[in-house]
Amino acid sequence: MTISDIAKMAGVSSSAVSRYLNNGYVSAKKKEKIKAVIDKTGYVPSRQARMLRTKRTKVVGVIIPKIDSDSISRIVAGISEQLLEDDYQLLLTNTENDYKNELKYLKVFRQDFVDGVILLATAITNEHKKLIKSLKIPVVAIGQKVDFISSIYHDDYGAAYAMTEKVIEKGHRDIAFIGVPEWDVALGINRLNGFKDCLKDNNVPFHPEWNLTGMFDMESGFDNTKKLMEMDKRPEAIFCVTDTIAMGAIHCLNKLQIKIPDDVAVCGIGNGRTATVMEPPLTTVDYFYKSSGIEGAKMLLEKIERPKSPLMSTMLGFELIERESL
Repeated sequence: MTISDIAKMAGVSSSAVSRYLNNGYVSAKKKEKIKAVIDKTGYVPSRQARMLRTKRTKVVGVIIPKIDSDSISRIVAGISEQLLEDDYQLLLTNTENDYKNELKYLKVFRQDFVDGVILLATAITNEHKKLIKSLKIPVVAIGQKVDFISSIYHDDYGAAYAMTEKVIEKGHRDIAFIGVPEWDVALGINRLNGFKDCLKDNNVPFHPEWNLTGMFDMESGFDNTKKLMEMDKRPEAIFCVTDTIAMGAIHCLNKLQIKIPDDVAVCGIGNGRTATVMEPPLTTVDYFYKSSGIEGAKMLLEKIERPKSPLMSTMLGFELIERESL
């Protein structure tokens, strides 16, 4: 079945069918005829033929740092929803939190497989910058502020500052911080700076010995919390830079039979599905991750349709969610 066959059956020109399939102008009467034939025959236009005609694949590459993350899944859900609405397909790749794999997949996508790339970035190195600038397709970053491509990012500094302020309001002054490496600027630097600046502004001491760093998993939260609890002086509260790390912290405290929040309070950032089912439920920050995925996809599609459109950088807000862990 070809466009010509559809045109003959509908009694219209092939160009009319082509315009219909590509959302061009077709009179209401002709639209009705073409739609009736397509519905009857179940015709699906060839993606390969459309690619040759439009020079587009209608596929977007999405690079994510890990697959088993609630926040990542919510971002991808937003991206997928928007791409489907605009008749694009999604090609997902997982880097396992290794920025070198981000570079590898960017090189793969350079081979004309996709019309654009959405990068859920963890680190933006000089290698990233050089490689992305060499691409002939647009790239949009989600999660990190980037100056040479369009990006959607969160107010990591503001969220950490607000959360620290809430911890202090609860009467805690001895506050530990479990973070991640500084190569992730958003989480490793901006959230830590928000924490430290809030302590300073409220005349609360910062304890370097309680500033621990690990990876982005529950094991990091568990192990670092255990270290804190084994110190001569324990903190009154633990600020975990992500909900996943906070899950590990809560698991450790429960295992040690340390009461939360009576003995040690805990908070995180992310508001994942598990935040409400932890024992006790977690005080956290909601970043509206699905919205960031939708907006990131819209931003990329705009660059695909209008390559010369200016770069955009959008910071999304947050909401502090107070629960029993604090």
